[in-house]
Amino acid sequence: MDAIVVDTSAWIDYMAGQPDELLSKALHNGTVVLPPLVVAEMVSGATTLEQRTAVGEIVQDALLHETSLGHWIDVGVLRRELRRKGVTVTLPDAHIAQCALELDALLLTRDAVFAQIAQHTPLRVTSAAS
Repeated sequence: MDAIVVDTSAWIDYMAGQPDELLSKALHNGTVVLPPLVVAEMVSGATTLEQRTAVGEIVQDALLHETSLGHWIDVGVLRRELRRKGVTVTLPDAHIAQCALELDALLLTRDAVFAQIAQHTPLRVTSAAS
């Protein structure tokens, strides 16, 4: 199985007990890659001890996408090019998409903005089970 980048929207449902077969398999196979901003979003949203423990386990077991200065420049270029095509993307969403693009990884999400990004880039997107 190739690497899979998982957006915060998919993690929220997964940690709330909504199973996702693709995510479960990727976790089992060690192919989940976390963008750094997803880690920050998960930590900031973990309000209970149980949630913080779950986030800690995920972060410990998953690969972290390393981001260089070049990555952040590419994030800015991606946002600019998408804006020129009429697609407005937040900085966190551009970062997540850029992580998946750099790895040629599938992006698991429930956020429709990534389907818009995929219309203008080689981004590969699949929807998390709901």
